[in-house]
Amino acid sequence: MHLVLDLDSEVPIYQQIRDRVVEAIADGLLAPGASLPSTRQFAVDLAINFHTVNKAYDLLRREGIIRINRKSGAVVHPDVRRATAELRVGVDWEQRLRTLLAEAVVRGVPEGEVLTYVRTTLEGFAKQSEGGGQG
Repeated sequence: MHLVLDLDSEVPIYQQIRDRVVEAIADGLLAPGASLPSTRQFAVDLAINFHTVNKAYDLLRREGIIRINRKSGAVVHPDVRRATAELRVGVDWEQRLRTLLAEAVVRGVPEGEVLTYVRTTLEGFAKQSEGGGQG
């Protein structure tokens, strides 16, 4: 799995890893049940400390997006694309979306442009979930 991280970003590396994994799932690049690299291997691949990867994996686990066990390691939750109670518990996506929309307003991005981007992005994710993505 190849992730692009911005080491100069104000967004912490663990959060970037978490976000890129979620995006890969939404894009169909990581299918439900897919294995993720071990924290140590991922850290080597990304040239970062394995504790950073561990923190990202723990966040994904707490959010119900991945499962971690000693035998199989980290895997994408089998029900990740279904609306289950486990995946919705403690989800703060509405607050994060509100903040992103507020940033767009503050920066003067026209409402129509925001809506078009949201619609196009969601349609892209929907196409991937219909079987257009790689597994």
